[in-house]
Amino acid sequence: MKNINGTDYHGFTVDKFIFNKREAFVIRPHTATSEAKWIWRAEFLGGFDTVDIEMLNRGYFLAYYKISNMYGSPAAVALMKQFYDMVVTTFHLNPKVIILGFSRGGLYAMNFARQYPTAVSALYLDAPVLDIKSWPGGLMTGIGAAAQYAECLECYDLTTTTVLAFAENPVDNLDFLTRHKIPIAVVAGDDDDVVPVKENCQLLIDYCRSNQLINMYILKPDCAHHPHSLSDPMIVADFLTQYA
Repeated sequence: MKNINGTDYHGFTVDKFIFNKREAFVIRPHTATSEAKWIWRAEFLGGFDTVDIEMLNRGYFLAYYKISNMYGSPAAVALMKQFYDMVVTTFHLNPKVIILGFSRGGLYAMNFARQYPTAVSALYLDAPVLDIKSWPGGLMTGIGAAAQYAECLECYDLTTTTVLAFAENPVDNLDFLTRHKIPIAVVAGDDDDVVPVKENCQLLIDYCRSNQLINMYILKPDCAHHPHSLSDPMIVADFLTQYA
């Protein structure tokens, strides 16, 4: 949350509060859309946030709920639903939201969308984690992250043995996208050795293309896991504005 200074985020007004003992933020556009549309940063508010800022400029609210280190687990999704219900009611936001899933935020975004697809109008996933065996597990070609892996397994009530048969990853459960026609924008680096694209977002994009789902895929050449997003946010923002 490096770009929030008190109640200011790039010149936009911030409502910061505690919800269920966790920090929460709702950032207001200068002039809201008539439908009170909003985007929800699933993780890393303020990180590589060019698209967030552009969507605020277009009149979208921006929300964030700090449930870090829960890796999109069922408990995290349950907390997300409580937050969603609260902000839609309290701030009178649109019941359809665009979720931004950066890195491990991909787990949060996809798992929430799978559980509550009618609440999601579109997804923007950026170098997303879509299989915990890939990251933080490092059980395929990625480098993994030992401390985060132990934490993640605990969140999912798994062990290093039972995780091998775990089939509740986003990449294991993509059929809801076909049923609900959720548009997806994906940005990733082709040289990502932390969250390798072939183990994560490439599988998602292949599924979308095989099932004629609306999608946009930008694979950045010679780019690692960082930097995320694009210096020019317009192509992603235009996609979300058009299809969400």
